[in-house]
Amino acid sequence: MITGASITLGPIFPADFPALLRWQDDFEAASQNHSYRPPVWKNEEEFWFNVGKDPSRVYFAVRKVREQAIIGYVQIWNIEAVHRSAIIGIRIGDEANRGRGYGMEALRLTVKYCWNQLNITRISLCALETNHRAIRVYAANGFEKEGVLRRALFIEGKWTDLILMSLLHPSRVQEEKALLGTANTDVTLTARPFG
Repeated sequence: MITGASITLGPIFPADFPALLRWQDDFEAASQNHSYRPPVWKNEEEFWFNVGKDPSRVYFAVRKVREQAIIGYVQIWNIEAVHRSAIIGIRIGDEANRGRGYGMEALRLTVKYCWNQLNITRISLCALETNHRAIRVYAANGFEKEGVLRRALFIEGKWTDLILMSLLHPSRVQEEKALLGTANTDVTLTARPFG
């Protein structure tokens, strides 16, 4: 378990499944991530029982310190060992727990985990352009906007753009700059036409 000041990141248990299903069935919250479709209990249960079988994914339950109830989850997926990259997402389930800093702390702990445990150099994510709260949290933690997928999703009767953001490991970026700065600058590359 990873312990922060107000939350912990740890395993997801079968007792957490009803809350996870309830959050998937939250029509209002769905509009911040995707188009709503009612979840199928058996599919959700099978998914959560099998997440540990996929080495390219890591899921954490988010809980308040010294409390058993799950309040959200973190997902890390597309973990690429060669490229040292991954995609992350965070969900705080109930509105009562949003806006209290739990997502911010979960993000910080997740980034630290990616750097120190998974040896990741680049973390990326995407957020709906209308999800201003999430975009502010990501930007406050150093994520930079990389681009926009225009009209990427159709939600609530209208097209929505997706904002692409990423964060690079700061010390590794500095190491690369230092290496490039000390590289032999006498080498000249000449472009030749193909053929």
